[in-house]
Amino acid sequence: MTDKELTDGLIIQRKEAIEYMVDKYQKNVIKTAFYFVANMEDAEDLSQEVFLEILKSVGRFKKNSTMNTWIYRITVNKSLDHLRRQKRRDVIHQISTFIRVSNDGTNRNDSEPVIMDTQNEDREKRGILDSAVNSLPDNQRIAFILNKYEDLAYKNIAEIMNLSLSSVESLIHRAKLNLQKKLVNHFSEYANKNK
Repeated sequence: MTDKELTDGLIIQRKEAIEYMVDKYQKNVIKTAFYFVANMEDAEDLSQEVFLEILKSVGRFKKNSTMNTWIYRITVNKSLDHLRRQKRRDVIHQISTFIRVSNDGTNRNDSEPVIMDTQNEDREKRGILDSAVNSLPDNQRIAFILNKYEDLAYKNIAEIMNLSLSSVESLIHRAKLNLQKKLVNHFSEYANKNK
């Protein structure tokens, strides 16, 4: 089904077009939303909001971009709206990602030594990285996530974000520099390079 056939089918809410849209885009919508909200249940809920928004606003879809680009743009906007509504990025939330719970369900005493296996270390490093990415300014975070997590080309990101190609390049460059500053103390392999 071409973008035009899909758009025409969605405008009249043809069942086959709706099913095709969901089958084709749902996985990417959930994945993109998850990179922003870091919670699978919220990402799945957001995917429903995205598809409802598409059905509601498909008549205003400007065919100067692809359907895929338009859906990414809606997903990013819905994800950011969700984060603003939930105010998930406060200090308490960031700290809670580092609190460990022992096997008996009580919080670990910080004075107790911890023997961590590789999986726990990887999970902790991922948590540190996610926190650092989430602390970036909005435009840097969006550009970085779309490029590094979604593997989108700068040109596609420029279309999604309604920015010039050079602006996207600049945002991603600044995001990398900011992440490097934030992460240098957490990852010893980088700490020695800057001393």
